[in-house]
Amino acid sequence: MDVAMQRYRCLVVEDSKTMRNMLSESLLRIPGMEVVEADNGLAGIRALAAGQFDLVLTDVNMPVMDGLKLVRHVRGDPRHEKIPIVIITTENAPHDRDRAMALGANAYIEKPIQAPRVIRAVKRLLEV
Repeated sequence: MDVAMQRYRCLVVEDSKTMRNMLSESLLRIPGMEVVEADNGLAGIRALAAGQFDLVLTDVNMPVMDGLKLVRHVRGDPRHEKIPIVIITTENAPHDRDRAMALGANAYIEKPIQAPRVIRAVKRLLEV
């Protein structure tokens, strides 16, 4: 019996091309994962408008629109409000984490990132 592999689409929103590449490479280690990249929150909103995603990973500090505004937008949109969101950031003060979680983030990972930690968080949220 041939069992179809589960497919996942993840949106990575990060202004640093190097960090986007690192996150994408980490996520692509998960079988069935497709990654779409955006370089700021506004580009992330455009990507969400163009297709469905199973997960969003976003930086906080970005030009044009920051990650917290993106979280607020996603949570306010009935089409996307249930998508798990992972914050990836250099902000490590407890109030920064509390604020992101209060806005609706599902996980908060501080930079520098470690691929195994990102993969574990994503797998947990996608129930892989």
